[in-house]
Amino acid sequence: MEVKRGGVVSKLLENVKIPKMFRAKQSFPRPRISPEDIPGVVFDELSRAKISNQIKNGMHIAITAGSRGIANVDIITKAIVDFVKSRQAHPFIVPAMGSHGGATAEGQQELLAGYNITEKTMGCPIKSCMDTVLLGHSEIGKPVYLDKLAYESDGIIVSCRLKPHNAFRGPYESGPCKMMAIGLGKQAGAEVVHSDGMGKIAQHIPAAARVILDKAPILFAIPCIENAFDETCKIEAIHKEDILGREPELLKYAFENMPQLIIGEGDVLIVDEIGKNYSGTGVDPNITGTFSTDYASGGVKVQRTCMLDITECSHGNGLGTGLASTITKRLFDKLDPEKMYPNCLTSTVLKSAGIPIVVATDKEAVQLCIRTLNNVDNDKIRMIRIPNSLHIEHIMLSEAYYEDVIHGKYEGVQAESQPDYMEFDSEGTLITAIE
Repeated sequence: MEVKRGGVVSKLLENVKIPKMFRAKQSFPRPRISPEDIPGVVFDELSRAKISNQIKNGMHIAITAGSRGIANVDIITKAIVDFVKSRQAHPFIVPAMGSHGGATAEGQQELLAGYNITEKTMGCPIKSCMDTVLLGHSEIGKPVYLDKLAYESDGIIVSCRLKPHNAFRGPYESGPCKMMAIGLGKQAGAEVVHSDGMGKIAQHIPAAARVILDKAPILFAIPCIENAFDETCKIEAIHKEDILGREPELLKYAFENMPQLIIGEGDVLIVDEIGKNYSGTGVDPNITGTFSTDYASGGVKVQRTCMLDITECSHGNGLGTGLASTITKRLFDKLDPEKMYPNCLTSTVLKSAGIPIVVATDKEAVQLCIRTLNNVDNDKIRMIRIPNSLHIEHIMLSEAYYEDVIHGKYEGVQAESQPDYMEFDSEGTLITAIE
């Protein structure tokens, strides 16, 4: 598809005025485990008798690693590897990411390498395959699959992040149960769990997890939780017998520590960069409000959203673009359908892989959003700009918010500059930094 500057679209947008913006800082609670303290926390958790007794001399232990951009994931994973070695057992890492990485063993190992998880950095083998074994059927009647190499190990440690999901709500969202049912289920298991759509997935995940806990050599889970600043704030080891009871409690804690756009609503949202390292749908809809299904809600409320670029470590997997009003040609040219569409075929959620209006430049993307607003006074456009959905301590807001912010209407939001026009270079690329 040819998208060019200077055509009819460019002419229709060239006189659209972009409001002045000011920098703002958002403040959130900040419980935190520093990176240098993480190995000690992991060792303390795994040293508890009920946990450490699961690892015996000579055992071959599979440790899961997923496809998300988890804070300190390499440090956490390496600490688990080192603990297993300290018990005279033999660790290896298995990618547990469903159909991600293009649903190939090589693609999944490549994703791990992007997070600094390699055989060299971890000091143990990484065994990646898409083969599964059928463990049986869940109480719902669905087949339950598990990674063959993990199943054949002497024990599995479920390492993952625990957080709210971006497309459904339930007692078990993104956490150990999902890691077992979907991540370790590989493409086959992920497809089964998603087969009845997002309206049923909250039932399918725990149902599949119960079979896995009963039939597979799961030892324990060690989920991490992140604060509003994308920092590790909690790590807890959970014995296999306690996973189903403890996970919903930790999910509440994760909700309490999520970031948010405190202002709550606006007219236009600018997202500088999307990526699989930020969310499965490029941006976390719990922040941006761009949900791909009707089974979850929340986030900021706006009429229009533009997405300007995508992270390199996403390898062209631009899921989430379909939730935008417009994207840039720069982002569009980086999309790889071979990386995007396997997720959609597995999850049965197609909306997030759609292609919205594509415009030539950053400036035109912003202008298109403004031009197509309904029932908004052009002098009072409420525009929000974020770098991505994971790091929103520092944002930009349009002048329409300024008086309210400086007079304390939004608790936790502080102005850091005066309103001024954002700068674009001669190619229409946004060059004003958020901080």
